Amino acid sequence: MDQSYVEQRQGGYWIAGTRVSLDSIIYQWREGLSPETIRESFPVLTLKQVYGAITYYLERREAVDAYLKQSEAEEEVTAKKLRATYPEIHKRFDALKESPRTRQP
Repeated sequence: MDQSYVEQRQGGYWIAGTRVSLDSIIYQWREGLSPETIRESFPVLTLKQVYGAITYYLERREAVDAYLKQSEAEEEVTAKKLRATYPEIHKRFDALKESPRTRQP
């Protein structure tokens, strides 16, 4: 592949020249969405860029999966810290999530 569709910057993977993370493409692709459907979620991308991002992932799956796992662990730590720092806000948020008006049928 002569064109690089993904670049590493700011400690993460990004679709080259955009603010779209590789994570967002790969998570949707893992959920079974087609490249065409993923493209609809990111109008700034071309279909070629979406396919390029998926190809990049498949060619470097082990490294990208390790990065994703580390990012998920860091997000979990951050979420726990926020819960501990702002317990009242999270208590209200949890109550809203459990409210009958906000539940999905």
